[in-house]
Amino acid sequence: MNLRDEMRSRIRSGIRRKSLKPYVIRHSSFVIFCLSLSISFLLFLPSSTSSQEGKIGYVDSMRLRNEFKDFKDAQATLDQEVKTWQEEIAQLGKVVDSLKADSAKVSLLLTEAKRKEKNDSLATKRIEYQRAVNETFGPGGKWERKNAELTQPILNKINLVLEKIATEENFIMIFDSVNGNIAYANKKLDLTNLVLEELGKLQ
Repeated sequence: MNLRDEMRSRIRSGIRRKSLKPYVIRHSSFVIFCLSLSISFLLFLPSSTSSQEGKIGYVDSMRLRNEFKDFKDAQATLDQEVKTWQEEIAQLGKVVDSLKADSAKVSLLLTEAKRKEKNDSLATKRIEYQRAVNETFGPGGKWERKNAELTQPILNKINLVLEKIATEENFIMIFDSVNGNIAYANKKLDLTNLVLEELGKLQ
């Protein structure tokens, strides 16, 4: 896996997830792209410039996440989707709770056959609820697919800007200062403002 593929993988898997309690979705859609964007971006310049001494720079991916409007818009879109999914799953949870309470209330009054019928119905609804949770927030579910859909256009813009800056300014490497294990870097090497300025031109 090259560095650009690694960056794409890290960005897409970025949203923190909280554990699910029975019938209550505690899914967090905050921080859509794991920014710590993990831009360990490496660009090899064409042979015509590779013999020249290249420069190294870095970007602050948290600033990109906080200041680039596309991130905010994407986050708002995802938050709205998550809210709708949570409400739908919560309704299924209420059905399960209702069936469970009803079964417990009348269990002693029912025949064995009726009791089994109610228990089977409850089990079916529990499976339906868990399936909805998994299909929405589980691996490869609606949340992951929507996150990838929102991520790709922004990732494309960032890649385009990084390549433009690297080519025009002769940078051979541009690192992410948030997750690049950089102990020290001169502020003059910070390209964040330039990246934000170029991203703004793409709006």
